[in-house]
Amino acid sequence: HDALVKPMPGNINTPSLAESWTMSRDGRTWEFVLRRGPRFHNGDPVTAEDVKFSFERYKGAAAPLLKERVREVEVVDPGRVRFHLKEPWPDFMTFYGTSASGAAWIVPKKYIEKVGEDGFRRAPVGAGPYRFVSFSAGVELVLEAVDGYWRKTPSVKRLVLRSIPDESTRAAALKRGEVDVVYFLNGPIAEDVRRTPGLTLNATRTNGVFWLMFPEQWTPGSPWADRRVRLAASLAIDRQAINEAESLGFSGPTGNIVPRHQEFALAIDPHPYDPKRAKALLAEAGYPNGFDGGELAPYPPYSGMGEAIANYLVAVGIKVRVRTMERAALLSAWRDRKIRSLFIGATGTAGNASTRIEPYATSKGTAAYGTLPEVETLFARQLQEMDRKKREELLHQIQRILADRVIFAPIWENGFIRAFGPRVEEAGLTLIPAFPYSAPLEDLRLKPSAR
Repeated sequence: HDALVKPMPGNINTPSLAESWTMSRDGRTWEFVLRRGPRFHNGDPVTAEDVKFSFERYKGAAAPLLKERVREVEVVDPGRVRFHLKEPWPDFMTFYGTSASGAAWIVPKKYIEKVGEDGFRRAPVGAGPYRFVSFSAGVELVLEAVDGYWRKTPSVKRLVLRSIPDESTRAAALKRGEVDVVYFLNGPIAEDVRRTPGLTLNATRTNGVFWLMFPEQWTPGSPWADRRVRLAASLAIDRQAINEAESLGFSGPTGNIVPRHQEFALAIDPHPYDPKRAKALLAEAGYPNGFDGGELAPYPPYSGMGEAIANYLVAVGIKVRVRTMERAALLSAWRDRKIRSLFIGATGTAGNASTRIEPYATSKGTAAYGTLPEVETLFARQLQEMDRKKREELLHQIQRILADRVIFAPIWENGFIRAFGPRVEEAGLTLIPAFPYSAPLEDLRLKPSAR
């Protein structure tokens, strides 16, 4: 598929199927001018009707927010489309034009109306650099290059995206030359790949941030309701030691759930590793001999991080037991606020400081266990603020409050580790800043000897 606007080399919001866009003076209308020439893989031209249809069809995580704030999508003519907002919304392009939602990806209206949703799932048609060939659920997706794609014809003529859930199996497949690029490597396995001749390992700081969640801080009488206890837990963690062991030092310890490279982020240093002060704070809070902290659920598949954090907490007197959960089960329980003990939270969603804070620290947040009145007030103000400097200061205030109150114990900005084999000339792993996977796909290249 292709999008009106998407992250590309050099820019987060890059023209793609739209060659340009403008915002009205009152901030309520966004107009997109479509690029001339792009067609879907069945030959139909990409038009404004497809843009309107794709937005109305969108059912992703950001759908409620986008549908709530967009009053109307107007087709001006086949090459122009306008989004009319109910109120000025400074984050419209953050949600619509980046990978934060995927709402700007365009599908063919006529084709879907002809074959139906089931038919589209079986034989999808898009407008991107590769067309669909076949799909085996849980096994692989096969794509072939589209000659004449508007940006460039892909160099690699056939792509096979394989699902290999087990990390050691992925690494072994790379070593044997069965695959050319792999993702999600950690710890000893990543180190083994790095030492293997012919393989290249690298990492990027993505939008991903990991942090320790304290659900019971909102429960009166719980030890976690005391800021000193939460601070003690944070001080007990040697982030850099875990970083070296689990991500080969590629991650960046932090004191903020907003990654430094996102717009409006405030750089906050992590709490230092200070077990002596952690024990003193626990004693000051009334727990000189520590207390039973219950269970701690790691964020799959990063179980090593969770186990290390649990060991550090036990060392200062906070007795916790690691409870592993399947990724889907943890995310479901988190969304339904059913996890009452400690767990590792994480997200890699693109966006800015506002879009990162909202889900986890506001009353409308889909993953927030509680909120602070002062944060609610500041957050509502910044949502309406069109002056960038004023908005930045409001968001910086929120980030300071969350850090000062130790609402979370941020661990690190994730160093997402990938590797590729000897046939690859351009793996596309460093072309788009903070993007974890190979992209743009049309820029991938094999060495001449492997073509």
